Amino acid sequence: MEKRRIIIVSLLFIGVLVAGSLIYYATNNKENSDDGKIGVAVSIGPEVEFVKAVGGDKVKVALMVPSGSDPHTYEPLPSQLAQVSNAKMYAEVGTPVEFETNYMDKIKSANPDMLIVNSSNGIQLMPNTAENEASTIDPHVWTDPKNAKIMVENIYNGLVQVDPSDEAYFKKNRDKYLQQLDELDKNTTEILKGKHSTPILIFHPAFSYYCKDYNLTMVAAMVNDEEPSPQRIAMLVNTAKQNNIKTVFTEPQYDSKYMQSVASQTGSQVLYVNDLDENYIQNMENVAKAFSQA
Repeated sequence: MEKRRIIIVSLLFIGVLVAGSLIYYATNNKENSDDGKIGVAVSIGPEVEFVKAVGGDKVKVALMVPSGSDPHTYEPLPSQLAQVSNAKMYAEVGTPVEFETNYMDKIKSANPDMLIVNSSNGIQLMPNTAENEASTIDPHVWTDPKNAKIMVENIYNGLVQVDPSDEAYFKKNRDKYLQQLDELDKNTTEILKGKHSTPILIFHPAFSYYCKDYNLTMVAAMVNDEEPSPQRIAMLVNTAKQNNIKTVFTEPQYDSKYMQSVASQTGSQVLYVNDLDENYIQNMENVAKAFSQA
């Protein structure tokens, strides 16, 4: 009898602990989700700044493809899908970024009521530059500050749709940030004005839109998201020698060995540029300075 009483008491104690934990979790989760901010999920780093610039202290941003990861190959974690389930809005890039083509249906199913904003709506899309990819669309629209302005406008419209009562606040923030993007564009043009048609030898072809707007010529080692062949590396080496290129480029998401090989054969240096940095304006200023050394 005494043994049964001990078992019953133990089970009741465990039950109280479990119930208390569940209540605490539910309360804490509610506090986190009901802090008055609009939950906005985004695919890539630059969109974090775009949303924060417009939304200010009214938004909480969840980034799907974290820093250092490749949006061509990244798979969202269950914890990220849980964040999406609490979001009011998702700002997708809206171009054929593999992360979105592979997982947007799954993301939408996690929160069917969430507003989906196509950030690239209104951008003139370009075909990929590699010879055997010309029939496909280049997804990297965000690297061009002029395109970034259009993305910001689309994000602004989405935030107003979700929270029309704060339209004036969003508009003021949008206008301020668009001015900063205009200044970035002006400064970039000035920095690169002497580089007309200069080849930009880079591992991953993320800067086609950028190079088109600033009169550069992008030549990428990677084609079809595959490691470059020896013939491709030889072509980059020849291009560097013919154009007296002293700087070649790679990105932090990728192995630098291929561009190091090009550099070692041409006496050039390797610089890192990043198309996915969350600090968009500062990062793109750094990109311009880097490309000016080509």
